[in-house]
Amino acid sequence: METILLQANSIVYDRAEEKIREYGPFDESLKKVSIIASELCNKEITTEDVYKVLISLKLSRMSYNHKHDTYLDMISYIAALYNFKNKKNEQPKTNSKKSSKRVKRKL
Repeated sequence: METILLQANSIVYDRAEEKIREYGPFDESLKKVSIIASELCNKEITTEDVYKVLISLKLSRMSYNHKHDTYLDMISYIAALYNFKNKKNEQPKTNSKKSSKRVKRKL
């Protein structure tokens, strides 16, 4: 039997192309979620925040039950957040300062 860590690895890495075809790139989807949530809440919610909310949802569900897929999803979200932060840190830094004005973003 495959361990839960190997199953999460398969979801995050091996099945990524399948999921992209079905739902689109995960990072892009969560970026869109952050834009929509920012508008709904009238404050900035980052893509990283959305990852953390998804992880929090899974932790919350664990207080009611201990389903395998809840653990699997949480581990996968943590791995995806780790990858997202590493990609973000690898991008070249620019010297431009962000404006404090609220900017309309396109979905």
